[in-house]
Amino acid sequence: MSKGNEFVYAQQPIDFAHWFLLVGVVLLIPQVVSFPKKIFSLIGIPLTLIGIACTIGMCVLDFIWWSFPSDAMRHEFTNHISKVPSIWKPFMSIGPSSKVFNLGLLILSFNYFQNNKLGVVIILIANLILWHIIPLPFRLIIGYAITLIGFILIFVRNGNKNVLLHGV
Repeated sequence: MSKGNEFVYAQQPIDFAHWFLLVGVVLLIPQVVSFPKKIFSLIGIPLTLIGIACTIGMCVLDFIWWSFPSDAMRHEFTNHISKVPSIWKPFMSIGPSSKVFNLGLLILSFNYFQNNKLGVVIILIANLILWHIIPLPFRLIIGYAITLIGFILIFVRNGNKNVLLHGV
């Protein structure tokens, strides 16, 4: 998706990029709700789920854009929905920015700060990249790769492979 709209619109027979994104965020739902029942989860779980819902809505709109055969039709659709704040703000402003989603993940990582400070700090750095505070090329790829590394450190380090299941 970092290759731009022309790449996305040229995909055939389906919009693979947004389908993979959609499947990925949907598969995160059971993982997000299995975080331990601690104070940070009371804030992080709803924020992450809201971010997932915004991303799902963005994917649906991107499927609609992809389905139009011409740029003129895409522009007409864009002009229409950009004037509807109840659609544009959550699904095109908030959803693709990932700020709510990543803030939720960051807050969820605080559940493990005592056991793995390094993993939480790595996730914080990833959020700064994803939020454009630390500017990098390919920010989404780098930011989410670093987020993955942070959570790997939290969940796998020291043999704690079942941290989510046990709520430690």
